[in-house]
Amino acid sequence: MASDDTRSAEDRLIAELFAPLAMHPGALGLTDDAAFLTPGPGTDLVLTTDAVVAGVHFFPADDAHDIAKKALRVNFSDIAAKGATPRGFLVSLAIAPDTDVDWLRGFADGLRADSEMYNCPLLGGDTDRTPGPLAISVFMVGSVPNGAMVRRAGAKPRDRIFVTGTIGDASLGLQSRKGATWRLDHTQRDHLLSRYLLPRPRTVLADAIRTHASAAMDVSDGLVGDLAKLCRVSGIGGIVEVARVPLSDAARAVIAVDPAMRDLALTGGDDYEILCTVPPDRAASFRAAAQTAGVDVTEIGEVASGEGARFVDEAGRVLTFKQASFSHF
Repeated sequence: MASDDTRSAEDRLIAELFAPLAMHPGALGLTDDAAFLTPGPGTDLVLTTDAVVAGVHFFPADDAHDIAKKALRVNFSDIAAKGATPRGFLVSLAIAPDTDVDWLRGFADGLRADSEMYNCPLLGGDTDRTPGPLAISVFMVGSVPNGAMVRRAGAKPRDRIFVTGTIGDASLGLQSRKGATWRLDHTQRDHLLSRYLLPRPRTVLADAIRTHASAAMDVSDGLVGDLAKLCRVSGIGGIVEVARVPLSDAARAVIAVDPAMRDLALTGGDDYEILCTVPPDRAASFRAAAQTAGVDVTEIGEVASGEGARFVDEAGRVLTFKQASFSHF
């Protein structure tokens, strides 16, 4: 007897792999063309979107589980830098011809894992075919108290410049993935590769950013270029002492072998750390809040009058870079 299931292959795919992730009532079980999200009283919604594309942001051979996590985490990073709490996401998946069901199951498992870890449910999305490459676009919604979103604009002269974590690991990890060795041991190489493959969004620091920072953004296109963007929008300048920029042991080992890699670490991108400015009378409180949250923060410079971001070496010389940041164009 013929099956009475008149659903398309796409409908069945969504019902099997993605509908179980859509537990929020506003997702309507992914049975509608849209979803709804009701803001809590006294809150603003914070909206962001980022895409990741095979051959640009990840290697086609990377594990589907990890690719899904990266697609989400680059958006969690943006939400955290605004001082916001993630509330839900939509995902659009353009599937290449060589993408099979096993890959899609792994991808859905990765979405589920991070959706649960960050308490951010799937609300909806779309699936399409593409001749290639595979592309994933995530639209994410967060929330903050009314008027409390931390913008790129807002930095003032004498504010201290902070970054979370360490800088440059992901860009060096990409080079390692492409075959660079630099005589690293396995632990060092694995660290760099993992930072490239799986960002570590600083969502636990969102409250501290919202409470203490005058301006903030995540570092996605490189510290040098992203600080320049923040300074430009804020209408100020910034001075960073390169020796104070936090580097991992693995990054230091690379630069010891190849000093030219210092510039790549500062400009290469994919760090997904938070860059923020903090008024001087709040700097100690910010450090304390970060310590309580379990996130390392480092003061690397100071906001100044004027325009533009300057990076200086130990002798106070202003450094120049061939390319200040990663660019798709």
